[in-house]
Amino acid sequence: MARTTVANILSEHGFEPAPTRSRHTTWAEFLRKHGVSIAAMDFFTVEAWTARGLTRFYVLFVIDLATRHVEIAGISDRPHGEWVRNALRRQLDSFDGFLRDHTHLIHDRDPLFTQAMLDVCGVRSVSPNLNAYAERFVRSIKYECLNRIIPIGERHLTQAIDAYVRHYNHDRPHQGLNNDLLMPGLAPVSSEGKIACDEQLGGLIRSYRRAA
Repeated sequence: MARTTVANILSEHGFEPAPTRSRHTTWAEFLRKHGVSIAAMDFFTVEAWTARGLTRFYVLFVIDLATRHVEIAGISDRPHGEWVRNALRRQLDSFDGFLRDHTHLIHDRDPLFTQAMLDVCGVRSVSPNLNAYAERFVRSIKYECLNRIIPIGERHLTQAIDAYVRHYNHDRPHQGLNNDLLMPGLAPVSSEGKIACDEQLGGLIRSYRRAA
């Protein structure tokens, strides 16, 4: 087999030549090693019926890459740079801010994420072409919840999003984490007793547990 054939096969499968293969770190390896200090931030949009008619709301959220824990940073129908900056500042609060222990923030190139905002807040910005963890959460919340309801006003929308985020963080198994829970309860898991179903949003969101 010729050397060029071997080189072509390695290239097709994403392997670099042997002398330099161990000198580079893939994006996945980097995230695994530094996940405890990295979070991601992104928007998704939802349309709701309001007194003004059909209104598009922008939902700003952050996700911890190490734990996949999600926090809603704000909901607005008219987001702007100052609003995003204030939302990020709240998340970086030194006492109870969700991002207080994080040093790097992954986000897309949305003009609302201004460099001046990030400089003021004191976090380093990382802007890859894809924001996989954040995009996966958006797919989950829309497919499992928001695409199945018609929000009537901002309050109803906020209630639905908060209910799903609680379910996502505490009750929903995650395939990427071996079907474990992100934030399991303190009560020991029992293998005895009847199965109880907890319902939210009229049964749209369901979780199951052993009855006490």
